[in-house]
Amino acid sequence: MYALVDGNNFYVSCERVFRPSLAGHPVVVLSNNDGCAIARSNEAKALGIAMGAPWFEIEHLAQSAGLVALSANFALYGDMSDRMMSLAAGLGPAQEIYSIDESFIDLSGVRGCLLARGFKVRERILDWIGIPCCVGMGATKTLAKLANHVAKTAERKPGSYPAAMAQVCDLSVLAPAALEEVLASTAVNEVWGVGRRLTAQLSESGIHTALDLARLEPSLVRRRWSVVLERTVRELQGMPCIALELASARKQEIACTRSFGHPVTRLQDLSEAVTEFASQAAHKLRSQGSLAGQVLVFIRTSPFRPEAQYSRSISMPLRRPSADTGLIVAAALRSLRAIYLPGYQLAKAGVMLLELQPSTVLQAELDLQRHDAPDRSGLMATMDDLNQRYGRGTVKMASSGLAGDRRVWAMKQERRTPGYTTCWADMPVVHA
Repeated sequence: MYALVDGNNFYVSCERVFRPSLAGHPVVVLSNNDGCAIARSNEAKALGIAMGAPWFEIEHLAQSAGLVALSANFALYGDMSDRMMSLAAGLGPAQEIYSIDESFIDLSGVRGCLLARGFKVRERILDWIGIPCCVGMGATKTLAKLANHVAKTAERKPGSYPAAMAQVCDLSVLAPAALEEVLASTAVNEVWGVGRRLTAQLSESGIHTALDLARLEPSLVRRRWSVVLERTVRELQGMPCIALELASARKQEIACTRSFGHPVTRLQDLSEAVTEFASQAAHKLRSQGSLAGQVLVFIRTSPFRPEAQYSRSISMPLRRPSADTGLIVAAALRSLRAIYLPGYQLAKAGVMLLELQPSTVLQAELDLQRHDAPDRSGLMATMDDLNQRYGRGTVKMASSGLAGDRRVWAMKQERRTPGYTTCWADMPVVHA
């Protein structure tokens, strides 16, 4: 048995915790550079705002419908996610954090009424941190994911599913006929792992609902589509095929890319941005205990602007695999100077770390050339600790610049709310 705990409209819910006046109003959270909607309140969804809708297309709703748009505050969302996940872990003995607002819980061996336990954990999350969520339960992870969809939809759209399934839904307690009715009421594209392209293929074969998919013969699905879809079908039939992932797998590549808040033309400004991106990528590299063998840097103009276009990338190998921020930044800046050409209005840049390997693995080599580079792993660990304690950017490479959010390439976040839980200066003050 598994449960999926999922925060409702998570980014918007985090904002409403500290701004209760937003309750009942249509709210969207915008992506980097305030480009498009990446989170919507139920009221915003009712206005017909689609996920990913560009801000310039829905901006008029601010005047006509009272739409409130906020810049993404990812530091706040990450902190609130940590709090929610620690409370959700009380549902069962093991937890897999699937995303910033979702976690699977293993319910094996949990005694008593699971439905009542789910409601209790949901109420605790709402009371303690103010985040509304829904809980779905099922014999497999796919059924738990589907149950969560049912719980959310039954609450937001009364009549779509039985009212008793709102907020917390346990598909394992349903009679076979009742379960088939739920599956028949669910479009096939709502099944975990069934994307847009696969939905079109299934529709051409007359498979339109989750029930249609669950009734397929698994061996036929494997021959016609893939072993991945076969697992999905077996999971819908109640056979667990996807285990809980208690430890995240190491990434094979690490990338840090950003679109600029304003077009960048000067090499100095590009160097600051590339230094920042390389530093962040190096921190992620050390966090998973890996070393990088190559550094890739790319820059490009915007394909949406009527101007001269330019796009280049270059990969530079490191002499020895490393997680040293200084070495990675130096390689990235050498790469940047090799591909930079003046006269272009660059809109995006990025750094990718390739050929990753565990830091516990060391490739020996013949001692044919002197290597004087000191081991700075202790220095890197100290820098990470200081940035963890006092905030990202407390200790950084000088070539990233000192102007902070005033840097030319800094993201456009004109509507960002304060760091209520991540910055001492922004901490809310309650007056008696």
